[in-house]
Amino acid sequence: MRPSFIIRWLLINTILQTGQLAVIETEETVWAAVGGQASLSCQLSGDKEVLQITWQKVLPGGEMSLATYTKKFGPKVRPGLEKKMDIQYEDLQSCSMVIRKVTEQDEGCYRCLFNTYPMGVLIGRTCLRLYELHGPVLDVSRSSSPAGSVVSCSATGRPAPTVTLTAPQQNLSLSLYNTTRVSNSNGTVTVTTTALLSASSSTQVGCSVSVLSAAPRELLLTVPGPSHTSDHGLDVESGSTYTVVSKFMFRFQCLYLSC
Repeated sequence: MRPSFIIRWLLINTILQTGQLAVIETEETVWAAVGGQASLSCQLSGDKEVLQITWQKVLPGGEMSLATYTKKFGPKVRPGLEKKMDIQYEDLQSCSMVIRKVTEQDEGCYRCLFNTYPMGVLIGRTCLRLYELHGPVLDVSRSSSPAGSVVSCSATGRPAPTVTLTAPQQNLSLSLYNTTRVSNSNGTVTVTTTALLSASSSTQVGCSVSVLSAAPRELLLTVPGPSHTSDHGLDVESGSTYTVVSKFMFRFQCLYLSC
């Protein structure tokens, strides 16, 4: 399985307390894959005397403390969350909280609190958002009018995935593109791209799907020419499988993250 890919934007929180300027550098939004790992980090600018760092999750009724770190006692995670969360640190000027196997319950905003002397508590804020991707799924069926093979590729994800069909071989092209989007009740979106492949012999088509800037998943298959009317002669790249849907229709589905 590929490591989770995380997309970040930089947020600088500026706090003015007791007549002094302090800056906490953190990430406004951290994107992580469902089931993957997320790292939330905060860094205090300048050389401040920090007594303790605390991580909290922002809840509708207030905040819940999750973990703390002090130079004397080291890291301490809330009981019951020791396997779920971990604190990583270099010094008291910066600290990261790692969340493993993230779920929808982990989504939300978090606060990092630097208890400093003599400035008091300085607070940074960062929010965790999740993405997911399922697919790609490739469908191939024969078309008589217009003549050719109808190639359809779909993927389901959050946010809406990008679905791209390609014909890698020279002198081949896909035409009559059509893309549809269907919103699902769980917040995901299913995107399907369909195109007509005109070829007189067996040829390869590919599908690439991705969300945000995460590494795309790709599926490559060989579509039989018009003279092939059986289930044979169909070649699918390793790491994928197919099921015969009808005599002239085939379905290919990516089973692994490494597709």
